[in-house]
Amino acid sequence: MITSSTETTQSTGAAAPAVLDARGVVKAFGATQAIAEATIAVAPGEVHALVGENGSGKSTLVKILTGVHPPDAGTVVVDGTTLDRVPGPRGASRHGIVTAFQEVLVVPAQTVGENLWLGVDGILRHRVGREQKRRRGAAILAELLVEPPPLDRPVEELSLSVRQACCVARALLRDPKVLILDEATSALDIATRDRLFDVIRRRCSAGCSVIFISHRMDEVDEIADRVTVMRAGRTVATLERGQARTEDLVRLMTGSGHLVPDEVTRRSSAGGAVVLRARDARLRAGGAPLGFTLRAGEIVGLAGLDGHGQDRFLRGLGGFGVAGGEILSGDAQAGRPISTVADAAACGIAYLPRERRGEALFESLSILRNFAVATLPADRRAGLVADRRTVQRFLPFVERLGIKLGRVEDPIRSLSGGNQQKVVLARWLAAGPRILLLNDPTRGIDLGAKRDLYGLLRELADDGMAVVMLSTEVDEHVELMDRVLVFREHELSAELTRAQLSRQTLVSAFFRSGATAHA
Repeated sequence: MITSSTETTQSTGAAAPAVLDARGVVKAFGATQAIAEATIAVAPGEVHALVGENGSGKSTLVKILTGVHPPDAGTVVVDGTTLDRVPGPRGASRHGIVTAFQEVLVVPAQTVGENLWLGVDGILRHRVGREQKRRRGAAILAELLVEPPPLDRPVEELSLSVRQACCVARALLRDPKVLILDEATSALDIATRDRLFDVIRRRCSAGCSVIFISHRMDEVDEIADRVTVMRAGRTVATLERGQARTEDLVRLMTGSGHLVPDEVTRRSSAGGAVVLRARDARLRAGGAPLGFTLRAGEIVGLAGLDGHGQDRFLRGLGGFGVAGGEILSGDAQAGRPISTVADAAACGIAYLPRERRGEALFESLSILRNFAVATLPADRRAGLVADRRTVQRFLPFVERLGIKLGRVEDPIRSLSGGNQQKVVLARWLAAGPRILLLNDPTRGIDLGAKRDLYGLLRELADDGMAVVMLSTEVDEHVELMDRVLVFREHELSAELTRAQLSRQTLVSAFFRSGATAHA
């Protein structure tokens, strides 16, 4: 049975009214109807997931609930008080509504402790004493992290997962009545995410409510009490925990019931020629050497807890260097060493970094200029870039990758995260690589964009390209990869073949030390 939010709250027999209730919300930006009609009711002490593809209206609804935008129609009821609009982000905070976002919002040069308490102090006075800040900050980090960083350590020295944990800790320190996690788990490693889920359960048992937004259906299945689905600016369903099966949610969001499209079938790639090899490679000083061969036409996954070496290995394959040993192109006889990014490019290796904004995008430039970075020499005429030639090169990728854009001259920042990722991918595909290295490419993009990428990767592999993909999503490894290398403590801990891959075997390998398997 699919019910509306309000009906679901009543059907569960909740005695208390919803702590946050958005009713009939409508919002347009000019001619663009961002929300046609949205309704969500969040009960005290529940985890209420909000899911939908990019462009479904989730982000706009969150901005209305947090006071960033006023609704054009509809009401928001907070603790029984009906509001025409939430009075700005500070007003939302006063009502106990606090948000942690997908973006890792830290000041890198400041310390952990300073970042935890950003926005709390006024200009002229400190609202929380120094010792209390240290005590509470250390306590919440100890809940979230196995090894919490010192409070006086600069945030720029931390891994991405730990920086994001600091952002979540900042929100928890506000003791929210309603905590909104807007893709806030996308940068967390599995161990930290699981600890966060434990914190959420404890907070909810004490009366806190959580709106949980994620494109990862396994997370929704694990933590959510109810799920509201949005599609094309409308609330289309709210389901109880037992009703919210992954295939049902995916179907409601996209019209198809599978994360990986049916036509994306894996085939054996054992016969492909060797295109890349690691020989006695070490990811840390004193670490065990590892061997690895990559063959044309296969998709190899890199997995493990965040910070355990898979990122270093992927970057090593791309010419960023390893602690010891060699990375070689092709077979052992004909291979040339790859020790620099220039070496990698000369060998037909393309690397897509994890941090789009910091490492791959030029946010002040247009969509077309971002695409053209890798093909500038080919597109020059008399020292000038020939835009017509670049457009002719770009448009087939727009169609092939399903890039949704207005004009190619629009700023790259005007695109959704998924479409930005597709532009970066198009940039490197236009250079004609033999080997594609992807660093968590689906982080923070919606299911539709993921499905498009999965289909493209299998198509590329079927055409003979070799793909190595670091992913933090267990389901991606299980459903897409030909084999998976698992890293632990900067060493290759296990290699799982296609026949061995399952959620249980993969997650177990994250926490189990074992003999290194050589490719």
